[in-house]
Amino acid sequence: MLRVGLSGGIGSGKSTVAKRLADLGAVVIDSDVLAREVVAPGSDGLAAVVERFGSDVLDADGALDRPAMARRVFGDDEARAALNAIVHPRVGARTAELMEQAAEDAIVVHDVPLLVELGYAPSYHLVVIVDAPVEDRVRRLVDRGLEESDARARIRAQATEDQRREAADVWLDNSGAVDDVHAAVDALWADRLVPFEANVRLRTRPPERSPVLVEPDPEWPRTARRLLARVERAAGDAVVRADHVGSTSVPDLPAKDVVDLQLTVRSMAAADGLAEPLARAGFPVVPEIRGDNPHPVAPAPGQWAKRVHVSADPGRYANLHVRVAGGPGWRYALLFRDWLRADDDAREEYLRIKREAAQRHASNPDAYTEAKEPWFADALPRAEEWASRTGWEPPAV
Repeated sequence: MLRVGLSGGIGSGKSTVAKRLADLGAVVIDSDVLAREVVAPGSDGLAAVVERFGSDVLDADGALDRPAMARRVFGDDEARAALNAIVHPRVGARTAELMEQAAEDAIVVHDVPLLVELGYAPSYHLVVIVDAPVEDRVRRLVDRGLEESDARARIRAQATEDQRREAADVWLDNSGAVDDVHAAVDALWADRLVPFEANVRLRTRPPERSPVLVEPDPEWPRTARRLLARVERAAGDAVVRADHVGSTSVPDLPAKDVVDLQLTVRSMAAADGLAEPLARAGFPVVPEIRGDNPHPVAPAPGQWAKRVHVSADPGRYANLHVRVAGGPGWRYALLFRDWLRADDDAREEYLRIKREAAQRHASNPDAYTEAKEPWFADALPRAEEWASRTGWEPPAV
């Protein structure tokens, strides 16, 4: 199934997006609903709350008095942590049950208000953040009955906009009319979520695109961090390190809008063992690619083995190169990145080669890649000379 994390600050209108996704066919699991369920009257969760906080957090009917509970924990880190220790594991267990019950071709949307604060983002194939200007959110909360000072305090207590952008694969602006956000959700569903789910389930990938160079995108490093966190979570202890490599890792360098990542492992057996975990995480393997192109100045061709996975997400093209620590391909991916970052002339030369190759092979991605290979072979000695002169070494592993 496709797992989508949905979040947004209080008053952002996240529930509007969740309802629209449910109408379109998503299986929506609402953490707020589950948080109420696990402390419902008669539950062991409510018994644990009373044991920790006392019976004065109950209303006249014996149910949890949520406003009283909120006042009790707001601004008290210890009390809030104690409440979370009771509620979160129970919500997590119930969430797992509901996910297991979903069909294998389901698009499961996990609606989690504190997704960013709790560090859940790497657990999903995609994270959608709903946002609106602070003043709009305050107005909505006041319309619901909150005091303005309370509304602003609750907004300040949550993740910042920058923290949410760090987690967001999709940023939905909900500051306009309801029809506008509905249209954005409909497009997201049809153009991205539905084909993404099929690609994950079938272990397929989006069609290759023409090699079109675009101007440097300041979001590329943030995108790489999100994807690296996702694949590291999927790969577990097999990972030695994970890096953003390739042209999108070099500031100010125009490139194809494809993020290249390198996952470092101890052996090719470990790399092959990651085929299924990475596929489940949205990175199916490309079976026909078994290694890098060897270069004569480097060790024997057999040492250039690697595995390549690609993102199944049609809205974010990415390549994941799985290489063995210390191997020549692993080393040169890091060397070229750092050399191009440091050497303006080399970077400009490489950009010229890229532009020429993209112009000649606009309809053939493979030919575009092959056209750059002679430059890489010629540039290797210069990169090595730079490494020797500057004392560059690959990271210790």
